[in-house]
Amino acid sequence: MAIRLYKSCTPGTRNRTVSTFEEITKNKPEKSLIIRNQRHKGRNNQGIITSRHRGGGHKKQYRIIDFKRNKVNILGKVAGIEYDPNRNARIALLHYEDGEKRYILHPKNLRVGQKINSGPNAKVELGHCLPLYKIPLGTAVHNIELTPGKGGQIVRAAGAYAQIVAKDGNFITLKLPSSEVRSIRKECRATIGQVGNVDASNITIGKAGRNRWLGRKPRVRGVVMNPVDHPHGGGEGRSPIGKSHPVTPWGKPALGIKTRKQKKYSNRYILRRRK
Repeated sequence: MAIRLYKSCTPGTRNRTVSTFEEITKNKPEKSLIIRNQRHKGRNNQGIITSRHRGGGHKKQYRIIDFKRNKVNILGKVAGIEYDPNRNARIALLHYEDGEKRYILHPKNLRVGQKINSGPNAKVELGHCLPLYKIPLGTAVHNIELTPGKGGQIVRAAGAYAQIVAKDGNFITLKLPSSEVRSIRKECRATIGQVGNVDASNITIGKAGRNRWLGRKPRVRGVVMNPVDHPHGGGEGRSPIGKSHPVTPWGKPALGIKTRKQKKYSNRYILRRRK
């Protein structure tokens, strides 16, 4: 993947960059693998905003992605690589030998026409899905399960990969993209390779309207609000927040405060915290 620059003919194009989409080979999604996407706009089942700054945006259809990769010992041929508006990674359409079609996350360098497999007997090759204990040390993997059979839950973003660093009994040690080192059950499965669209993190939005297309509304700083609206608000002119440390609109500590539960069940599996 490469990034395309704009000539600065307007303020919105001065720093704007977009993907070249050169890896995409198919423009229309597979009809049997799309469903209606009801957007919640940050509201719960009572209509109350629980996640601020969400709403609007372009209409999208959800592509059903096969995170479980449970088509064991049935070869699938890559029929096309598509754009997915619901994630920053690309997706690949597989045609299996039994006639079924499925979407998977597109690994970097996976080409149309290649055949991939899943299961404990699959080869250690790009795009194949195997249990972690069958994968050699040092291999880059993505779409990793945390519970056997539940489907991949971590390392699914564009350009992400984890590295297998050790094997000890019933657990495999992985170094995650966040630099966290964590143990995972050896029966959990993962896909070989790095997620494609590696340059997604280098794209510059360029203008506020492009964020609105993505369903992101503007964020207003608390320091420019009135005291009735935010604890940081009030004061004459450009004034500091007036507190010893920043807080959320509801008065709880913010910016740097750790929010992970101290007694979370998975703490024992984390060997080294992320930085």
